[in-house]
Amino acid sequence: MLYSLDDIMEYIDDNDVKFVRLVFFDIFGSMKNISVFASELPRALKYGVTFDASEINGFMNIGESDLMLRPDPTTAEILPWRPQHARVLRIFCDICYPDGKMFEGDSRNILKSSVDRLGEEGMYCEIGTECNFYLFNLDEHGGPTKIPHDNGSYYDVAPVDRGENIRREICLTLEEMGIQPRTSKHAEGPGQHQIVYMHGSPVEAADHVMTFKNLVKTIADMNGLFASFMPKPLPDKSGNGMHVHLSLYERESGKSLIDIDCEKGRQFIAGILAHINEMSLFLCPTTNSYGRLGQFEAPKFVTWSHQNRQQLMRIPTNMVGESRLELRSPDGSSNPYLVTALMIYAGIDGIRNKMRLADPINVTYKSDIEGLVRLPQTLDEAVNYAENSEFLKRVLPKNILATYIAEKRREYQRYLEADNKEEYERKMYFESI
Repeated sequence: MLYSLDDIMEYIDDNDVKFVRLVFFDIFGSMKNISVFASELPRALKYGVTFDASEINGFMNIGESDLMLRPDPTTAEILPWRPQHARVLRIFCDICYPDGKMFEGDSRNILKSSVDRLGEEGMYCEIGTECNFYLFNLDEHGGPTKIPHDNGSYYDVAPVDRGENIRREICLTLEEMGIQPRTSKHAEGPGQHQIVYMHGSPVEAADHVMTFKNLVKTIADMNGLFASFMPKPLPDKSGNGMHVHLSLYERESGKSLIDIDCEKGRQFIAGILAHINEMSLFLCPTTNSYGRLGQFEAPKFVTWSHQNRQQLMRIPTNMVGESRLELRSPDGSSNPYLVTALMIYAGIDGIRNKMRLADPINVTYKSDIEGLVRLPQTLDEAVNYAENSEFLKRVLPKNILATYIAEKRREYQRYLEADNKEEYERKMYFESI
């Protein structure tokens, strides 16, 4: 991990780095970048790099277009798949105004603010994520198809599992970039896979999700395949979730608070469950997201359980007796910075308002739903929840919330007007998620 200018410039010289990729994200979680020559990095670190924000979806209007990228040197990593001569270094950036004030639309900064708020409450948390993805074959022109790379299922091995060498390459590349893999397996769907890596601080964990998704797509392309994190790329098969695991600790003692016998932990969990439908627009932000919920093991109701994987939230306990929460509704189309920030803010709200955690429930999708709150069933329903949410208005910048809602309303309207809705979702999401 690099901190000072001297550290990073020495690293650049030692590793034959000639280009620096400055990476940032729009409010919807799409990765963007500007490349500079390595010799320009000292200036970029000192003064930032200007870019035209009016070209970024959801950022600014044309009358106030200039924003600045502030590179975070602690995120510097060489991209292993780029040429080994004249190498490329990647650095994540924060976004600010030309006067140095942080840009409120920077989702990475929104997450940092939520972490600060949690610290003010005397707590900190660690985050782990599980992102499923599909591998698809390419057509004769090199374009992605929806033909899965194999017909494997849970835990299959080669030759049924044709993706184990690609998963191996992904794991080794993750390790080169400082992200330690833990497990790798074939998932439920044909051509579907899962790689789990070590947890970290909230911002670090969200950075790792973005690195992971970019890395998976790149390694797949290098192997003549296409990787998709689209929530439901195959209508009759398992969807791609982005399960978020959160461990909560008391700052002074380091005591784990996610425990059904800990009142503060129960309130934190209750806050997330209480606000989940208001947050769903950000956790499940596409029309395609709602084809996943309620299918296979994706949740349908606002319920929790210790072990049942069909519930919205699990509270499993490890071998040393510590518990964590696992939120199972977010999917691969979401912005992990906003997902994590909203979970933290909702948990804090639960503690501040002493919310009561309901009893655990174990239901199947064929069970009677009387008395159970259901998750939104469409993007339109999620937009309505968000638009009427006082909670979101308190924790998210006003302009960003309004822009996000307006864009998703337009997106849903285009979906309604589409003659072929599956083809609309393919064009809208398949190649970009």
